Amino acid sequence: MKKELLLFDLDGTIIDSKDGILEAVQHTLCQYGIREEKESLIGYVGPPMLDALLQFHHFTLEDAQKAVAEYRRYYAAHGMEKNTLFPGIREVMETFLQRGKKLAVATSKPVEVAAPILQSLGLTSFFLLIGGSSLSGERPHKIDVIRYVFEKLEIYDPSCAVMIGDRSYDMEGASLARIDSIGVLYGYGSLDELKKSGANYIAETPTDLLSLIE
Repeated sequence: MKKELLLFDLDGTIIDSKDGILEAVQHTLCQYGIREEKESLIGYVGPPMLDALLQFHHFTLEDAQKAVAEYRRYYAAHGMEKNTLFPGIREVMETFLQRGKKLAVATSKPVEVAAPILQSLGLTSFFLLIGGSSLSGERPHKIDVIRYVFEKLEIYDPSCAVMIGDRSYDMEGASLARIDSIGVLYGYGSLDELKKSGANYIAETPTDLLSLIE
């Protein structure tokens, strides 16, 4: 497919952030007397943290909001340093830039968290825009982030863009924005999850993206 603008999710698509996120989730839940093994918390990687707490552990809205603040505090202190790039993803993005593609980030992470992570990995210059939620609660869902990126980049024809991500939230956000989506299997979502949530294409590895997008 021919696309001009490539929207990349962050966690599970560009960076392997699972260990830092799950450690912060585990810590946060412990503050509420909930003890879980990290392996049982994988669902927390991908969706907005507030939504995950409400869905997976049935927090009240008030408690979930307080828990998100604690999660962010712990993650900023201990989790951000545990992010690594998926093998090959830097080279793939470099190739897309050489082909004249425009790259942007569309993540559920707050921009105030995502931007320093990308800077620490030397990737800031790759992207026209780092789009995400905000610490103040703006843009809580992926569709909000995608619309924000379009507005900031003055994109009026959605057909020029594709969303690349690893979870159902990325695929569903793309569908709501009426853009194509590519589900990546090297992240944290399964093939079944990606297909059920409407992924238009599937990439098993970062390199597969190069053959899917002209």
